[in-house]
Formats: sequence, C-alpha cells, structure tokens
Amino acid sequence: MASTRAQRSVTVRAPGKINLFFRVGARQPDGYHEVASLYQALSLYEEVTATETASGAGAVSLAFTGPIDSSGLPLDGRNLCVRAAALLAEETGHRGGVVLTVHKRVPIAGGMGGGSADAAATLLACDELWGTGLGRSGLLPLAARLGADVPFALEGGTAVGTGRGDQLSQALAKGEFHWVLALSEGGLSTPEVYAELDRHRVRHASDLPETCENVAVDAAALQAVRAGDREALAEAMHNDLQAAALKLMPGLAGVLEMGESHGALAGIVSGSGPTCAFLVPNALASAELQSAFSRAGIQAISATGPAHGSRVVGPS
Repeated sequence: MASTRAQRSVTVRAPGKINLFFRVGARQPDGYHEVASLYQALSLYEEVTATETASGAGAVSLAFTGPIDSSGLPLDGRNLCVRAAALLAEETGHRGGVVLTVHKRVPIAGGMGGGSADAAATLLACDELWGTGLGRSGLLPLAARLGADVPFALEGGTAVGTGRGDQLSQALAKGEFHWVLALSEGGLSTPEVYAELDRHRVRHASDLPETCENVAVDAAALQAVRAGDREALAEAMHNDLQAAALKLMPGLAGVLEMGESHGALAGIVSGSGPTCAFLVPNALASAELQSAFSRAGIQAISATGPAHGSRVVGPS
C-alpha cells in the first residue's frame, strides 16, 4: 500500500507600514519620482501560508481569508503574491507548485503596504518551504524587483528608503510609538495620487519651492525617532502626497481635523492614502481616540511601532 505524506506548509507574518515622512522628487522622464521615506513597520500583520502541492510544476494558487474584504483582489499573475512565488521559482530553478493562503489584516489600497507585505511574506515562506536557501539577504534583490515597499516589509523596524523607496538604511528608532489608523471605505490608486501631485505642482508653481530630483528625509524626523521623542516626531511628520490625496478624497481633511482635536499629537495621510495615521502619547490616548472615531462612524484600529519584519511563525 502506498504511503501518503502530509503536505508541508510554512506560515510567515509580515508587517504593514506607515510613512512618518515622505518627500517626493521631481517627475523624471520615465514617469517615476525619486522619493525619500521614513518608514515604520506596525504591529498590524499579514500572514501568508505556503503549502506544497503535487499539482502542475510551477503552478501557484492563491486564496484570501481574514477580516479585510479581499473579494476584489486578483488571484492570478496580477497579484504580487503570485508574482513573488513565480519570481523565486524562476531565479532558483524550483519546479514545484505552491498553494498560498493570505490572511489579510492590512487595509487594501490604504497606503499601508499590505500588498507589499504579502509579497515579502510569500518570498520568505516559499524560500523556507522549498529549501532554496536564499535567506533574507538573498531575497532583498528579488523584493526590490517586485515593488518599492517590498524590501521594507522584509526588513521591518524603522528605516529610511531612498531611490524608489527600496534602498534601505535602518534608522534605529528608540522606544515605542502608539498609532491610531483611521480607515476609509474606498481606496486611492497610487499612480493617480502621484499624477495629482504633478498637477498640483504645476498649478501652484509660483507658490511652491522648486522641486529637486534628489530628496532626503529631514534631519528633525530622524533625530525624533532615534531619541524616541513623540512630540518632536509630531512636529517633523510630513507627506508630499498628502495634498494630492486630499484633492482626490476631500473628506480626509475632516478626519485629520477630528483626530487632532481628540488628543492626537499629529495626524498624517500615510503614503498615497487614504489611511490617516495619528500619533498619540500612549495606549490610553490610543483607546480614547479609537472610541471617538467609532462614535463618528469611522473605522479605526490601533497599532504600535516599530515592529519586526517578515518572520516565520508556523512550522514546516
């Protein structure tokens, strides 16, 4: 009688992120922008389970679970998870298939890097499952090919990202920062937000300083996270994309005003939005602000940072 062997699986947890500081350079001839970002990973995790399968060589199947409505996400090669598994297989010569199950907790199209976290977790899970042996350092170049935020989802912590956001250097943040994240029912397209930023700069060319191609994170923001100084960070937080996000979704202005009038040290649109991130003094203030948003009919969640990067949490 032929024996059957249980299918092996590996589960990896990867963090969502916010941008504490985000500067965008001038639009380049290829349509892209150089950026300078101060990322912080949050205790809001995506989980990807990779399970071996005997189905066709190289086949990748994908399913979603969790509290986030994922019904509109593609399940084919348009999805970063599928692309991540296929890229790793191509680079290492692995010929087996894999079943990916993503438990989503990070809002979709919310400027918090949920898709990037899924891709990073997929790379690490498949590397472990397949025994391809690249490890975190070997996966970073593949992560950068998948998207600008994917390397940070692998690394976690607090880091400066330059270039397209994928050239990382750790910022060595001190202490713990408390955040309340106000979510929106709709999403914003990152390319549309960048396009609106370009239009905003043209419309207000006489009022805005000249935009340089090369940009950097302000020293004040770096010093604040290195010192663990919440008040200083509140003063230094900035996002060049915020004006564009507010133009495309004007209701975000009221969300920012509400957060700052209910105890937040500062509020900011995270990345391309529409999630608004509020820095608060402590866990009590976090709970109070979350309750205030709930009473106003705005979904909000709390998290802390910095959080660790992608990590294996389930046995093979």
